[in-house]
Amino acid sequence: MKRHVPGLSDTARDSRSEVPDGMFLVQVDHAQHRWQAQKPFYVLRLSILEPKALAGRSIVSRLYCTPKATWKLGWFLRDFLYDPELLSRDEVDEFALRGLIGVVRISHTVVNGIPQANFDGFAPASQWEALAAAIPSSPAANDNGTRKETVLR
Repeated sequence: MKRHVPGLSDTARDSRSEVPDGMFLVQVDHAQHRWQAQKPFYVLRLSILEPKALAGRSIVSRLYCTPKATWKLGWFLRDFLYDPELLSRDEVDEFALRGLIGVVRISHTVVNGIPQANFDGFAPASQWEALAAAIPSSPAANDNGTRKETVLR
C-alpha cells in the first residue's frame, strides 16, 4: 500500500542545497510562537533576497524569548524595523513580523545530532550594500586564505 506524505521529500534533500554560513538580506516569511515551559521561542522562516545566487531559499531557526534571551529578540525586532509602538508595549504580533526585511548572519551547528541554523547577528536592510561589499567573494579573498569577519553592530 502506498501513502502520500507531504513534505517527506524535503527530508532527503541534497546537502548542497543548504544555505551556507554567512550574511544574507532576508524577508520574514513566517513567525510562530512556540511555548515550552523552560524555553519559549519564536520559529522564524526567512526567505533570502540577496545574494541573488541564493535568492528564494529559506532559513528556519529559533529566537528564544526567555528573560536571558530577550536582548537578541529585541535586536532582531529593532533592526528589522518592527513597529515601535508594539515594541514599546512589549508586544510581538506574529502577523506584523511577516514581510519585515533585514540582514542576518547565520552559522550552522549540530545539537544532539540535529543540524540547526543559528542567528548570530542582525542589521537593518539599509546597511546591506555596505555589509555585502565587505564580504569576500571567496575564502581566498584574504591573502592568508581566512575569511574576513564583519561585525554586525
